[in-house]
Amino acid sequence: MSDKTSKALRKPAPPAAAVQTVTDGRIRAVIDAVFPVVDGGRFAPKRLAGAPVRVEAHCFTDGHDKLRVVLNWQALDEPKPYEVEMTALVNDVWTAEFVPPVPGRYRYTVAAWVDHFESWRAELERRPDEADVRIALQVGAGLIDAAAGRAQGEDATALSSWAARLRETAGEHGAHSDVATMKALALDPARASIAGRHADRSLATSVVSLELIADRKRAQYSTWYELFPRSASPDPGVHGTFRDVEARIPYIAKLGFDVLYFPPIHPIGRINRKGANNSVTAQPDEVGSPWAIGSAEGGHKDILPQLGSLADFVGLVAKAREFDIDIALDIAFQCAPDHPYVREHPEWFKHRPDGSVQYAENPPKKYQDIYPFDFESSDWRGLWAELKSVMDYWIDQGVRIFRVDNPHTKSFGFWEWVIGEIKRAQPDVIFLAEAFTRPKVMHRLAKLGFTQSYTYFTWRNTKQELVDYFTELNQGPGQEYFRPNVWPNTPDILHEALQSGRRSVFSARLVLAATLSANYGIYGPTYELMESAPRDPGSEEYRDSEKYQVRNWNLERPDSLWPLVARINHIRRDNPALQSDHTLRFCAIDNDQLIAYVKYDAASSNIILTVVNLDPYNVQSGWVDLDLDALDPDPGQPYQMHDLLSDQRYQWRGRRNYVLLDPQRMPAHVFRLRRLVRSEQDFDYFQ
Repeated sequence: MSDKTSKALRKPAPPAAAVQTVTDGRIRAVIDAVFPVVDGGRFAPKRLAGAPVRVEAHCFTDGHDKLRVVLNWQALDEPKPYEVEMTALVNDVWTAEFVPPVPGRYRYTVAAWVDHFESWRAELERRPDEADVRIALQVGAGLIDAAAGRAQGEDATALSSWAARLRETAGEHGAHSDVATMKALALDPARASIAGRHADRSLATSVVSLELIADRKRAQYSTWYELFPRSASPDPGVHGTFRDVEARIPYIAKLGFDVLYFPPIHPIGRINRKGANNSVTAQPDEVGSPWAIGSAEGGHKDILPQLGSLADFVGLVAKAREFDIDIALDIAFQCAPDHPYVREHPEWFKHRPDGSVQYAENPPKKYQDIYPFDFESSDWRGLWAELKSVMDYWIDQGVRIFRVDNPHTKSFGFWEWVIGEIKRAQPDVIFLAEAFTRPKVMHRLAKLGFTQSYTYFTWRNTKQELVDYFTELNQGPGQEYFRPNVWPNTPDILHEALQSGRRSVFSARLVLAATLSANYGIYGPTYELMESAPRDPGSEEYRDSEKYQVRNWNLERPDSLWPLVARINHIRRDNPALQSDHTLRFCAIDNDQLIAYVKYDAASSNIILTVVNLDPYNVQSGWVDLDLDALDPDPGQPYQMHDLLSDQRYQWRGRRNYVLLDPQRMPAHVFRLRRLVRSEQDFDYFQ
């Protein structure tokens, strides 16, 4: 391996703790904690480029001296930090904000010191006795002289002159100066501001530098649509192509999606190819699973010939971008038995005692058409470098989003390294972790750098399950780094609730996904066409799944759910409250079949209340309790609740109001709260 590759495969930086560094016993300022922080600084919290990042520090000192606290921040590749004064709140909490201008990785540090100049000013203000004030002016002159020594140019001249005037006023020449006159000179805010620019920081303390990831907006707010390109042909029995997908872009844009995600688009293995419904024996004309990657036609950097050419793919990426849609590719680091890697790099795979390569298993499931990589290979460096080159290749073709298949079955060290390396060069790249596994593992992947993460939403169906789970996601420690992306269905998961085929269930789950989470997606067209037949009783696998065969979909079916899909996605786009997660708060409602929750955006005064009937069969009603004090409409005035799904408007008063939902008509309200205002023409209206 070349020296260049060896340097690229450098080890991640050692853990850094957010602790105070004390090198001098005279240091008296204490920094007890800094937020945001993840695992003491070992991992970076996530924020958005262009949005304020609020930093909080718990700082204090002994005695009554004044403290000064500053926040320093910079992009990792910038030589000099920016400095922001922190403001003291209650209980020794200090806060400041900075705005990372572009996506990338940033560093921030808090420093604090006892400010003897400000302590002197605070004491002087309280002194009533003339003799004490004269002595204090002499002390202050010494502090200001010291500041002048740290300054240059006009600042140094101004400070030296000020110190001289203080000494003169405190001495015999100022004998006729009264206390008020002396204080006015000493407490002059303009001169104090100059002194503040040249503070004595020799006994400052600081925390170890912390890092932060700033992502583009689509990391926090995105609307995903998954489809199999091979099923995009309008003609039954015909293998779809990228050009067929390109023709479908206006439909996807009409539905309001901004990410179009494809399962693997690479050549599909022929050895041990799976047939329809996961049969272990495929017929000669069967297409196999896209996740069995690689054949004589190529591997992870190649395209299945039936889908089209590389030029067709690049043209599709460009066409989607015209509609503000990102193409997301599946990254599945595994191989079919006839993938070129198996022949060229046998050391990258585990072998059985008989010399054959071990295929993937998750007992009792067997994946005879897939070979997993061995991340304990003696050539792990070569393996890591090659897998990174796969993503680099598709980035070069215009891809900026990757959905990563089963990342929890690959090395954590690899993910931390490869995501860090890629985002150093391309900070706008987004990684979605498809890891339906144990919570701590899912959270570790998010800490390592995955931008978004799949969730357990599919299996959270009761009111209490939803309340508990989304409260944990949005108010637990994961809020600093774990961005949930919720899906009511995937090609692997047809939940029992959807197997009823009831329109009310599909509608309710859609509204829940789209309003509980700022990132959500559906697997289409199965969702809008309400595909509901399982392969077997008790199974979550689809019958005649697209994972193993080409399907044809009639998008013009009159019973399609597409109008509701389009409506809810456009509601999301028009209401900033639904474009982030951490303002989510659940409302009390006196019916366990109804769930109600609020999201709000303070900058735009946008407030959304969603109420969903979880009973797909029966009309349900109840009284919802809306916390008006937190939402800030005038509690004495009526306010309007505009249902954005039906366009109906209701006038409410006070905290408790009545709702009724018939699931056969629409199982949800998505209300926008509109306040009563008075116009310049002296008439009232709701805004």
